[in-house]
Amino acid sequence: MTDADPQLAERLERVRSDIADAARAAGREPDELTIIVVTKFHPSSLIRSLAALGVRDIGENRQQEAEVKAAETSDLDLNWHFVGQLQSKKVRAVRRFASTVHSIDRHRVLDAFARAHGDDGLVTDCLIQVNLTDDPGRGGVGESELEAFAEAAVDSPGVRVRGVMGVAGLGAEPRSEFARLRHAADVVRSVEPGATWISGGMSGDFREAILEGATHLRIGTAITGNRPVHG
Repeated sequence: MTDADPQLAERLERVRSDIADAARAAGREPDELTIIVVTKFHPSSLIRSLAALGVRDIGENRQQEAEVKAAETSDLDLNWHFVGQLQSKKVRAVRRFASTVHSIDRHRVLDAFARAHGDDGLVTDCLIQVNLTDDPGRGGVGESELEAFAEAAVDSPGVRVRGVMGVAGLGAEPRSEFARLRHAADVVRSVEPGATWISGGMSGDFREAILEGATHLRIGTAITGNRPVHG
């Protein structure tokens, strides 16, 4: 799909309407929620079309692809969110364009932020990624280690802890997964009271995430349409 897709505005409006309905069902105001449109594999032209429709928050999960798109759309007033697994060696590059990183989960990554901060003093809004599965190979901090990691992150130069991020496990019941994420958010907030963001919910499960307190929704194909074939 490209910016010529006449259905883009319709899909965006439908998702906005569904999110507003879910927010009201949860006793919340729709304007409490930030919609991050994930544009993985889509061209910068689509991002320009989204910006023309009022979208200001863009998500990407690959550093090189995101860096190029951010440069190509630098004339737009956009907030870039890095939502993919972050390697420590990519931290310097990511923090140059991303206003928020959703995937802090290892001490090596905290160390990389601290080293980069020592060079330029830049502080980045960050979310601690929580592993909601029993698979230690999945990204994220285990729930039993969360409080200690949050303490380390809060003390780490270059990182401003804003909350948590989580992905519902494959085949799991989304609402129960996001209830666990809400609990994880409480744990982090006990360490850093200002860490009020919960990044949870994607195209297939954002309603359940909203019911469990999500503040930031990472929506891809429900808005952008199918991703282009990627070689």
